[in-house]
Amino acid sequence: MPALKTILEAVLLAAGEPLPLERLQKVFPEAEQPEREALRAALAELTVDYAGRGLELIEVASGFRVQVPGTFSPWVSRLWEERAATYSRALLETLALVAYRQPVTRGEIEEVRGVSVSSSIMKTLQERDWIKIVGHREVPGRPALYATTRAFLDYFNLKSLSELPPLAAPRDPDAIGAELDRRIAVPSSDSTTSTESPDD
Repeated sequence: MPALKTILEAVLLAAGEPLPLERLQKVFPEAEQPEREALRAALAELTVDYAGRGLELIEVASGFRVQVPGTFSPWVSRLWEERAATYSRALLETLALVAYRQPVTRGEIEEVRGVSVSSSIMKTLQERDWIKIVGHREVPGRPALYATTRAFLDYFNLKSLSELPPLAAPRDPDAIGAELDRRIAVPSSDSTTSTESPDD
């Protein structure tokens, strides 16, 4: 049988999405399933093997993923004719406010930004599965409460919200939006063909 790390490499390359340890265990027959510690050790070996190469192994919120490092984006992006995703400052500010103030209502976002948030922005963020409705504020009208999703963490190569850049006081939405824009400029593999560019 091939080495454990080689099997994991093949599985992760074929998956096309992050896989948690539980999913990785289940690709083996029940009687041959490696322990979680053995899986982590093999994944650590892969991480070392990929150092300085055109692949990297990272852990995000949904599990482990093999991807092309962002430093290779200028070359890899030329494989696709479509433009890489571009997002308006308004969308990035809105996403930043949801990320740092969640759960938050649309009205609370508008209060901070000082302008209304267009329905197209909220729709785009939900279609990208970056935000979702997690409840309703118990006030008149019961406005929806928005929070970020696991897909948001995966896209930005984060394991948890604690890995978001720390907020320096005061840190305005423009600065936070610029940070998200910088991360989007080096997209993960699932975003290279998107062309959304919603307006304010």
